[in-house]
Amino acid sequence: MAHSILHSSESDFADSEITPRSLCEVEAESVALLCCESLGLEGTDYCRGYLQHWLNRGSVEAIPEMSAQKIFRAADQIIRAGRSEIDPVTA
Repeated sequence: MAHSILHSSESDFADSEITPRSLCEVEAESVALLCCESLGLEGTDYCRGYLQHWLNRGSVEAIPEMSAQKIFRAADQIIRAGRSEIDPVTA
């Protein structure tokens, strides 16, 4: 889901064609990690391992500020999409 939101050509999250694959993977997996942690879902260990793999493999030493902003916006969009409009605690 994160890949679809972050990298769709119609999305305001879309990367340029020169964005390294390693950064695209880091962004998408970071979104998955935030969503899993926020929703109490399993898979966070897998997410962390995958992130470390792409951070070590690619040219990404640290997550750039612009990518961090995209990550938080995409995670927020996914989490909000699953919330009930009626539930005042989660709305």
